[in-house]
Amino acid sequence: MTHRQHSSLADGRDLFYYDLKPGNDRSAPDTRELPETATSSQIRWDPLFSEWTVIAGHRQSRTYKPPASLCPLCPSTEGKATEIPAADYDVAVFENRFPSLAVEAADAFGVVEEFPFRSGPGTGRCEVVCFTSDHNTSFAQLSQQHARTVIDALADRTAELSRLPEVEYVFCFENRGEEIGVTLSHPHGQIYGYPFVPPRMLRAAQTAAAYSDEHGQCLRCELLRREVAAGERIISRGEHWTALVPFAARWPYEARLVANRHVASLPELTEDERDDLASSYLDLLQRFDRLFDTPTPYIAGWHQAPVRQFADSWHLGTEVFTIRRAAGKLKYLAGSESGAAVWVNDITPENAAAQLRGD
Repeated sequence: MTHRQHSSLADGRDLFYYDLKPGNDRSAPDTRELPETATSSQIRWDPLFSEWTVIAGHRQSRTYKPPASLCPLCPSTEGKATEIPAADYDVAVFENRFPSLAVEAADAFGVVEEFPFRSGPGTGRCEVVCFTSDHNTSFAQLSQQHARTVIDALADRTAELSRLPEVEYVFCFENRGEEIGVTLSHPHGQIYGYPFVPPRMLRAAQTAAAYSDEHGQCLRCELLRREVAAGERIISRGEHWTALVPFAARWPYEARLVANRHVASLPELTEDERDDLASSYLDLLQRFDRLFDTPTPYIAGWHQAPVRQFADSWHLGTEVFTIRRAAGKLKYLAGSESGAAVWVNDITPENAAAQLRGD
């Protein structure tokens, strides 16, 4: 069982330690004198495309590619205080010092409702998830027990953030690799508590709800059943999770890890499902790393149910994709993808699945 300890950073931000075993003292205080920061986040509505944009100009001053000796996510040592005051940790989660969204943003901006202009404060919550204290490893190299602790931390933070009145959607994700645009190389992910349901998730939720109303069953359950029957895009299948390449994959190498049971969000997973998830997720990431002769840059994100709606028809899964299309070659988002949101995939999903299987 994962053990949680709560602490606070010098500027009052929350810090949580998640340990594989009990008995670790993580009570070391944050000795830094942190200068005050201002959060100036807004959300603005685009009436043409019916979607929100977050405006967060204060993030220009965030930490950018520090050397390993100055990594703010490593444990603190004598003479070097970091965002993690403890001398060691298993998993740590803390409020981002330069958040895209923050509860205190409500004090900075009012609400504008003057057609066609509509905006409001960028309320919400952004947290950093440090997967391990080891700067020179990756999620894929964690032990199964350690990966399970990360999953427990994500589930716990999802439950906590879902209780905030400002939050409508909790998105847990990882950006890995400089080619993705990562500015801190320490193994870590993030959790965003959005004040709205992101457009891609909203469209998926509405589609799943409509299918459930018409057919009386879950759309993703049916998709999973059909994919298992077809077989050619299945990467791996265990007791509780199935990894597959979607039929209409957008990225050359893209996979989804889908719960076999109909379940909406991480906090609802059973102990056995969490154990199997740790194993299945590690296996999937390791398969991505075997695609090329250098570590694969990727983005991984959890698709959970919106906080206050669509829970009955939503089906939990994670999505992993890389921006590489071949060794030394990136899949650039050009006119069709970035401008028209019409994806052109360079590799068939069946071929991608075969490569991820190691066929």
